[in-house]
Amino acid sequence: MEARTKRSADPDVVTAIQHLMKAIHSGGVDPRLLALVHLRASQINGCSPCVHAGVESAKKQGETDERLHSVVAWRETSLYSEEERAALAFTEAATRIQDGAPGVTDEIWDAAAAHFDERQLSAITLNIALTNFFNRVNRANREQAGATW
Repeated sequence: MEARTKRSADPDVVTAIQHLMKAIHSGGVDPRLLALVHLRASQINGCSPCVHAGVESAKKQGETDERLHSVVAWRETSLYSEEERAALAFTEAATRIQDGAPGVTDEIWDAAAAHFDERQLSAITLNIALTNFFNRVNRANREQAGATW
């Protein structure tokens, strides 16, 4: 499969994304957890370049191969803390809102709110939303894993 576009991103879009990334990373959430959230949403959406980037980012933050290989089945392993589980459940619920999925229920929100303050929840929510944005743009353009932006 070949990418549908070859032009570079609009500088205004790049600047806007940089501002969003700054807001996400200033929200007080462990960068390793943000990388896991990005990876899980990208797995759900089948976005190979974002899965690739998510793994690379998580490794730079010190994440282990064992945990990276297991994030797709995080419910079935004891490798993740309760805080990480709450964030991953929140990620899945916020990402799977199509076809009548219930989205982020009160139960999922309350579990996340038990581990994260309002600022952190905002950062996680924005991280999920931006990841879903990237996933949709990359899928529409058939961007390839390993491409540099």
